[in-house]
Amino acid sequence: MLSVAAMPASARPQGARASSAVEFARKADALKPGEWVWAPQVAPAGPVHVYVDLSRQIATVYRNGVRIGVATISSGKSGHETPAGVFLILQKDANHRSSTYNNAPMKFQERLTWDGIALHAGGLPGYPESHGCVHLPLEFARLLFGVTEMGGVVVVAGRAGSAVLAPSAGVLAPIGGKGANVSHVPLAADEAWRWTPEAAPAGPLTIIASRSDQRVVVLRNGIEIGRARAELPAGDFQTHVMTYVVAPDGGPRWVLVGVPGHQDEESEVLDAAVLAQARMPQGFLDALRAVIVPGTTALVTQSHVLPHQTGGKLTVLASSAP
Repeated sequence: MLSVAAMPASARPQGARASSAVEFARKADALKPGEWVWAPQVAPAGPVHVYVDLSRQIATVYRNGVRIGVATISSGKSGHETPAGVFLILQKDANHRSSTYNNAPMKFQERLTWDGIALHAGGLPGYPESHGCVHLPLEFARLLFGVTEMGGVVVVAGRAGSAVLAPSAGVLAPIGGKGANVSHVPLAADEAWRWTPEAAPAGPLTIIASRSDQRVVVLRNGIEIGRARAELPAGDFQTHVMTYVVAPDGGPRWVLVGVPGHQDEESEVLDAAVLAQARMPQGFLDALRAVIVPGTTALVTQSHVLPHQTGGKLTVLASSAP
Protein backbone atom coordinates (compact mmCIF):
# COMPACT_ATOMS: atom_id res chain seq x y z
CA MET A 1 0.00 0.00 0.00
CA LEU A 2 1.05 3.64 0.18
CA SER A 3 2.71 4.47 3.45
CA VAL A 4 3.22 7.66 5.48
CA ALA A 5 3.19 9.19 9.07
CA ALA A 6 0.95 11.07 11.57
CA MET A 7 1.21 14.51 12.97
CA PRO A 8 0.88 15.89 16.52
CA ALA A 9 2.32 18.71 18.69
CA SER A 10 0.90 21.59 20.69
CA ALA A 11 1.98 25.20 20.59
CA ARG A 12 1.19 28.47 22.28
CA PRO A 13 1.28 31.81 20.47
CA GLN A 14 4.82 32.47 21.71
CA GLY A 15 5.99 29.32 19.93
CA ALA A 16 6.66 27.07 22.92
CA ARG A 17 5.98 23.53 21.74
CA ALA A 18 4.90 20.47 23.70
CA SER A 19 4.10 16.93 22.59
CA SER A 20 0.40 16.24 22.18
CA ALA A 21 -1.18 12.89 22.93
CA VAL A 22 -3.75 13.58 20.22
CA GLU A 23 -2.62 12.39 16.81
CA PHE A 24 -5.97 11.98 15.24
CA ALA A 25 -8.80 14.17 16.52
CA ARG A 26 -12.06 12.83 15.15
CA LYS A 27 -14.29 15.87 14.74
CA ALA A 28 -13.65 19.54 14.03
CA ASP A 29 -16.26 20.65 16.55
CA ALA A 30 -14.30 18.84 19.27
CA LEU A 31 -11.71 21.63 19.05
CA LYS A 32 -11.90 24.07 21.94
CA PRO A 33 -11.75 27.85 21.35
CA GLY A 34 -8.24 28.78 20.26
CA GLU A 35 -7.27 25.26 19.16
CA TRP A 36 -6.12 24.57 15.64
CA VAL A 37 -4.67 22.00 13.26
CA TRP A 38 -1.78 22.51 10.84
CA ALA A 39 -0.24 19.80 8.65
CA PRO A 40 1.02 21.45 5.43
CA GLN A 41 3.20 18.49 4.49
CA VAL A 42 0.08 16.50 3.63
CA ALA A 43 -0.19 18.52 0.41
CA PRO A 44 3.01 20.53 -0.11
CA ALA A 45 1.98 22.17 -3.40
CA GLY A 46 -1.09 23.31 -5.27
CA PRO A 47 -3.86 25.91 -5.05
CA VAL A 48 -4.99 27.02 -1.57
CA HIS A 49 -8.49 27.98 -0.56
CA VAL A 50 -10.21 28.53 2.76
CA TYR A 51 -13.67 27.34 3.82
CA VAL A 52 -15.21 29.26 6.76
CA ASP A 53 -18.19 27.54 8.38
CA LEU A 54 -20.08 30.18 10.37
CA SER A 55 -22.50 27.63 11.82
CA ARG A 56 -19.71 25.66 13.44
CA GLN A 57 -17.30 28.57 13.91
CA ILE A 58 -14.60 26.59 12.12
CA ALA A 59 -12.21 27.49 9.29
CA THR A 60 -10.71 24.75 7.11
CA VAL A 61 -7.74 25.25 4.79
CA TYR A 62 -7.24 23.09 1.70
CA ARG A 63 -4.24 22.82 -0.59
CA ASN A 64 -4.51 20.87 -3.82
CA GLY A 65 -7.95 19.78 -2.62
CA VAL A 66 -6.64 18.20 0.60
CA ARG A 67 -7.20 19.54 4.11
CA ILE A 68 -4.00 20.91 5.63
CA GLY A 69 -5.40 23.00 8.47
CA VAL A 70 -8.42 23.55 10.72
CA ALA A 71 -9.01 26.28 13.33
CA THR A 72 -11.74 27.56 15.57
CA ILE A 73 -12.86 31.09 14.72
CA SER A 74 -15.00 33.92 16.02
CA SER A 75 -17.15 35.66 13.41
CA GLY A 76 -19.35 38.74 13.55
CA LYS A 77 -21.69 39.23 16.51
CA SER A 78 -25.37 40.20 16.26
CA GLY A 79 -25.71 43.41 14.27
CA HIS A 80 -22.27 42.90 12.70
CA GLU A 81 -22.77 39.47 11.10
CA THR A 82 -20.03 38.17 8.82
CA PRO A 83 -21.47 37.94 5.29
CA ALA A 84 -21.59 34.58 3.55
CA GLY A 85 -20.32 34.27 0.00
CA VAL A 86 -17.32 33.58 -2.20
CA PHE A 87 -14.52 36.13 -1.75
CA LEU A 88 -11.07 36.76 -3.17
CA ILE A 89 -8.17 37.91 -1.03
CA LEU A 90 -7.86 41.59 -1.96
CA GLN A 91 -5.05 42.67 0.34
CA LYS A 92 -2.53 41.12 2.72
CA ASP A 93 -0.97 43.07 5.59
CA ALA A 94 0.87 41.26 8.37
CA ASN A 95 0.87 44.33 10.63
CA HIS A 96 -2.46 45.93 9.78
CA ARG A 97 -4.19 48.33 12.20
CA SER A 98 -7.85 49.24 12.08
CA SER A 99 -8.79 52.65 10.72
CA THR A 100 -12.23 52.27 12.31
CA TYR A 101 -11.65 50.76 15.76
CA ASN A 102 -9.08 52.92 17.58
CA ASN A 103 -6.07 51.72 15.61
CA ALA A 104 -6.61 48.18 16.95
CA PRO A 105 -4.01 45.66 15.74
CA MET A 106 -5.24 43.11 13.19
CA LYS A 107 -2.23 40.86 12.77
CA PHE A 108 -1.89 38.87 9.54
CA GLN A 109 -4.89 40.53 7.95
CA GLU A 110 -6.24 39.12 4.68
CA ARG A 111 -8.90 41.48 3.32
CA LEU A 112 -12.04 40.01 1.74
CA THR A 113 -14.06 43.18 1.13
CA TRP A 114 -13.11 46.84 0.87
CA ASP A 115 -15.72 47.78 3.47
CA GLY A 116 -13.93 45.99 6.29
CA ILE A 117 -14.38 42.20 6.22
CA ALA A 118 -11.14 40.26 6.63
CA LEU A 119 -9.44 37.22 8.12
CA HIS A 120 -7.01 38.12 10.91
CA ALA A 121 -5.77 37.12 14.36
CA GLY A 122 -8.18 38.11 17.09
CA GLY A 123 -10.15 37.15 20.17
CA LEU A 124 -11.58 33.64 20.38
CA PRO A 125 -14.10 33.47 23.23
CA GLY A 126 -15.94 30.50 21.76
CA TYR A 127 -18.79 32.45 20.16
CA PRO A 128 -19.26 35.21 17.54
CA GLU A 129 -17.92 38.50 18.96
CA SER A 130 -16.19 40.39 16.15
CA HIS A 131 -17.45 43.41 14.22
CA GLY A 132 -17.72 41.29 11.06
CA CYS A 133 -14.22 39.94 10.52
CA VAL A 134 -13.23 36.30 10.98
CA HIS A 135 -10.92 36.02 14.00
CA LEU A 136 -8.30 33.27 13.93
CA PRO A 137 -5.78 31.98 16.48
CA LEU A 138 -2.63 34.12 16.24
CA GLU A 139 -0.21 31.39 15.16
CA PHE A 140 -2.73 29.85 12.79
CA ALA A 141 -3.29 33.28 11.21
CA ARG A 142 0.47 33.60 10.70
CA LEU A 143 0.74 30.16 9.11
CA LEU A 144 -2.26 30.78 6.86
CA PHE A 145 -0.85 34.16 5.81
CA GLY A 146 2.29 32.34 4.66
CA VAL A 147 0.54 29.95 2.26
CA THR A 148 -2.16 32.14 0.69
CA GLU A 149 -1.74 34.44 -2.28
CA MET A 150 -3.49 37.56 -3.51
CA GLY A 151 -6.65 36.51 -5.32
CA GLY A 152 -6.96 33.31 -3.33
CA VAL A 153 -10.49 31.99 -2.79
CA VAL A 154 -12.21 32.18 0.61
CA VAL A 155 -15.70 30.67 0.89
CA VAL A 156 -17.84 31.76 3.84
CA ALA A 157 -20.94 29.63 4.40
CA GLY A 158 -23.61 29.01 7.01
CA ARG A 159 -24.98 31.34 9.64
CA ALA A 160 -23.71 31.81 13.18
CA GLY A 161 -26.17 30.45 15.71
CA SER A 162 -28.19 28.51 13.14
CA ALA A 163 -28.77 24.78 13.11
CA VAL A 164 -26.08 22.87 11.25
CA LEU A 165 -27.66 21.28 8.20
CA ALA A 166 -24.62 20.37 6.13
CA PRO A 167 -21.78 18.00 7.03
CA SER A 168 -18.61 19.63 8.26
CA ALA A 169 -15.57 19.87 6.00
CA GLY A 170 -13.66 16.63 5.63
CA VAL A 171 -10.32 15.43 4.29
CA LEU A 172 -11.19 16.48 0.74
CA ALA A 173 -12.26 19.96 -0.26
CA PRO A 174 -16.06 20.45 -0.33
CA ILE A 175 -15.61 23.27 -2.86
CA GLY A 176 -13.60 23.85 -6.00
CA GLY A 177 -10.83 26.36 -6.61
CA LYS A 178 -13.33 29.00 -7.78
CA GLY A 179 -15.66 28.56 -4.81
CA ALA A 180 -18.28 26.37 -6.48
CA ASN A 181 -19.61 23.32 -4.64
CA VAL A 182 -18.00 20.09 -5.81
CA SER A 183 -20.54 17.33 -6.35
CA HIS A 184 -19.41 13.94 -5.13
CA VAL A 185 -20.02 11.25 -7.75
CA PRO A 186 -19.88 7.91 -5.93
CA LEU A 187 -18.77 4.73 -7.60
CA ALA A 188 -21.74 2.71 -8.78
CA ALA A 189 -22.41 -0.62 -7.11
CA ASP A 190 -20.86 -2.45 -10.06
CA GLU A 191 -18.09 0.14 -10.65
CA ALA A 192 -14.64 -0.73 -9.30
CA TRP A 193 -12.81 2.37 -10.49
CA ARG A 194 -13.03 5.59 -12.47
CA TRP A 195 -10.30 7.51 -14.30
CA THR A 196 -10.85 10.97 -15.88
CA PRO A 197 -7.42 12.63 -16.31
CA GLU A 198 -8.88 15.16 -18.75
CA ALA A 199 -10.64 16.85 -15.80
CA ALA A 200 -7.26 18.33 -14.82
CA PRO A 201 -4.56 17.86 -17.47
CA ALA A 202 -1.76 19.39 -15.37
CA GLY A 203 -0.80 20.36 -11.84
CA PRO A 204 0.39 18.81 -8.55
CA LEU A 205 -0.73 15.22 -7.99
CA THR A 206 -2.01 14.01 -4.61
CA ILE A 207 -3.04 10.43 -3.80
CA ILE A 208 -5.29 9.85 -0.78
CA ALA A 209 -5.81 6.33 0.54
CA SER A 210 -8.49 5.93 3.22
CA ARG A 211 -8.31 2.80 5.35
CA SER A 212 -11.76 3.51 6.80
CA ASP A 213 -13.47 3.74 3.40
CA GLN A 214 -11.15 1.36 1.51
CA ARG A 215 -10.89 3.95 -1.23
CA VAL A 216 -8.06 5.55 -3.18
CA VAL A 217 -8.75 9.05 -4.54
CA VAL A 218 -6.41 10.88 -6.93
CA LEU A 219 -6.41 14.68 -7.22
CA ARG A 220 -4.52 16.80 -9.73
CA ASN A 221 -4.39 20.55 -9.17
CA GLY A 222 -7.11 20.07 -6.55
CA ILE A 223 -9.51 18.30 -8.94
CA GLU A 224 -10.43 14.63 -8.68
CA ILE A 225 -9.21 12.63 -11.65
CA GLY A 226 -9.53 9.11 -10.29
CA ARG A 227 -11.22 6.99 -7.65
CA ALA A 228 -11.13 3.27 -6.92
CA ARG A 229 -12.18 0.65 -4.45
CA ALA A 230 -9.12 -0.84 -2.76
CA GLU A 231 -8.00 -3.28 -0.11
CA LEU A 232 -5.67 -1.36 2.17
CA PRO A 233 -3.69 -3.26 4.83
CA ALA A 234 -4.64 -2.08 8.32
CA GLY A 235 -1.06 -1.54 9.48
CA ASP A 236 -1.12 1.17 12.12
CA PHE A 237 -3.83 3.77 12.54
CA GLN A 238 -1.61 6.79 12.12
CA THR A 239 -1.57 9.19 9.20
CA HIS A 240 1.43 8.85 6.92
CA VAL A 241 2.69 11.16 4.19
CA MET A 242 5.30 10.45 1.54
CA THR A 243 6.69 12.09 -1.57
CA TYR A 244 7.80 10.44 -4.80
CA VAL A 245 11.40 11.19 -5.80
CA VAL A 246 14.10 9.91 -8.10
CA ALA A 247 17.05 8.64 -6.09
CA PRO A 248 20.70 9.49 -7.00
CA ASP A 249 21.02 6.06 -8.59
CA GLY A 250 18.16 6.94 -10.93
CA GLY A 251 15.64 4.64 -9.29
CA PRO A 252 12.17 5.79 -8.20
CA ARG A 253 11.52 5.98 -4.46
CA TRP A 254 8.83 7.01 -1.98
CA VAL A 255 10.36 9.14 0.78
CA LEU A 256 8.59 9.64 4.09
CA VAL A 257 7.89 13.23 5.08
CA GLY A 258 8.95 14.26 8.61
CA VAL A 259 5.55 15.53 9.67
CA PRO A 260 5.12 16.91 13.23
CA GLY A 261 5.57 14.14 15.76
CA HIS A 262 7.44 11.95 13.26
CA GLN A 263 10.45 14.09 12.40
CA ASP A 264 12.67 11.04 12.92
CA GLU A 265 11.16 9.47 9.79
CA GLU A 266 12.12 12.35 7.53
CA SER A 267 13.88 11.22 4.35
CA GLU A 268 13.43 7.54 5.15
CA VAL A 269 13.32 5.84 1.77
CA LEU A 270 10.72 3.24 0.83
CA ASP A 271 10.87 0.94 -2.16
CA ALA A 272 8.69 2.09 -5.06
CA ALA A 273 6.95 -1.29 -4.97
CA VAL A 274 5.17 -0.13 -1.82
CA LEU A 275 2.21 0.78 -4.08
CA ALA A 276 1.72 -2.89 -4.85
CA GLN A 277 0.90 -3.59 -1.19
CA ALA A 278 -2.50 -1.99 -1.77
CA ARG A 279 -4.83 -4.18 -3.80
CA MET A 280 -6.42 -2.01 -6.50
CA PRO A 281 -7.99 -2.76 -9.89
CA GLN A 282 -5.17 -3.36 -12.35
CA GLY A 283 -6.45 -0.82 -14.88
CA PHE A 284 -6.60 1.88 -12.22
CA LEU A 285 -3.13 0.99 -10.92
CA ASP A 286 -1.67 1.14 -14.44
CA ALA A 287 -3.25 4.54 -15.08
CA LEU A 288 -2.05 5.84 -11.70
CA ARG A 289 1.53 4.70 -12.25
CA ALA A 290 1.56 6.49 -15.60
CA VAL A 291 0.90 9.92 -14.02
CA ILE A 292 3.05 9.69 -10.89
CA VAL A 293 5.97 12.08 -11.25
CA PRO A 294 8.61 13.40 -8.84
CA GLY A 295 6.88 15.62 -6.30
CA THR A 296 3.69 13.53 -6.15
CA THR A 297 2.37 13.32 -2.59
CA ALA A 298 0.65 10.29 -1.08
CA LEU A 299 -1.48 10.44 2.07
CA VAL A 300 -2.59 7.30 3.90
CA THR A 301 -5.17 8.03 6.57
CA GLN A 302 -7.77 6.46 8.80
CA SER A 303 -10.03 9.45 8.07
CA HIS A 304 -13.03 9.09 5.78
CA VAL A 305 -13.07 10.53 2.27
CA LEU A 306 -16.67 9.65 1.48
CA PRO A 307 -18.93 12.69 2.02
CA HIS A 308 -21.36 11.04 4.45
CA GLN A 309 -18.44 10.42 6.75
CA THR A 310 -16.62 13.46 8.06
CA GLY A 311 -13.02 12.76 8.82
CA GLY A 312 -11.03 13.77 11.87
CA LYS A 313 -8.28 16.26 12.20
CA LEU A 314 -4.60 15.55 11.96
CA THR A 315 -2.60 17.54 14.50
CA VAL A 316 -4.32 19.36 17.33
CA LEU A 317 -2.49 22.44 18.54
CA ALA A 318 -3.59 25.08 21.03
CA SER A 319 -3.14 28.85 20.78
CA SER A 320 -4.14 30.48 24.05
CA ALA A 321 -3.09 33.35 26.23
CA PRO A 322 -0.46 32.41 28.84
